[in-house]
Amino acid sequence: MSDSGGPPVDDVDDVPTVSCSRCDEEWSLAYELDELAMGNRAVEAFAIDHQQHTGHFPDGVTPWVAACRRCPEAVERLEESGARRWARTHARHTGHAVDLDHASRDDPERVER
Repeated sequence: MSDSGGPPVDDVDDVPTVSCSRCDEEWSLAYELDELAMGNRAVEAFAIDHQQHTGHFPDGVTPWVAACRRCPEAVERLEESGARRWARTHARHTGHAVDLDHASRDDPERVER
């Protein structure tokens, strides 16, 4: 038994996997769970690392996008709150309107000062 009270990852049969059709690969998250002790954040941590190293997110991960309507500044965040915070801060400091968008929305939300 591990120090966290649960079985070691090696004893778990259903370690989550993440796939990427663009890379034509699939990865087990055993490292994120066992070595990094990421717990429920393992998929998110892997997705962020994957995006930083490849320029795209793995399958099934859709980021929130905050994009300035006036300048080339934009961010992608996995959580709405992070994208919304960036949009509000950018609009406040620059006076530029920002589009906040996600695949779950029909139309982007316009964030202004």
